Amino acid sequence: MLKEFKEFAMKGNLVDIAVAFVMGAAFNKVVTSFTGGIVSPLVGLIFNSDFNDLKYVLKPGTLDEAGNLTGEIAVLYGSFITNLIDFIIVAFVMFMIIKAINKMKKKEEAAPTPPAGPTQEELLIQIRDLLKK
Repeated sequence: MLKEFKEFAMKGNLVDIAVAFVMGAAFNKVVTSFTGGIVSPLVGLIFNSDFNDLKYVLKPGTLDEAGNLTGEIAVLYGSFITNLIDFIIVAFVMFMIIKAINKMKKKEEAAPTPPAGPTQEELLIQIRDLLKK
């Protein structure tokens, strides 16, 4: 059973998927920092607010003695917009990567093929001619 599991775990596709998953997680961190550190402040300059602070308050909260807001119920649409921008960036980059991979595959397929051998009819003619001799 251990041997079967080792064979399963070391299959090329499974290892490729694992590597892609780890790279995707790291790429997601890069995109999140890009969006949070560069895109959000620039958009915040335009709208005079930070995306992550945008919300629609359904029920206002109260300040307690420590100055903390409690009991507020709000729709945090700014956080959703930030995550949507993250998704669009990741989806676009993945699209570009897949497009580049497909373009490279087409070039490999376009390599010249060696000339085909004689057809079946030509072989039969050659056999007939040899039998006549």
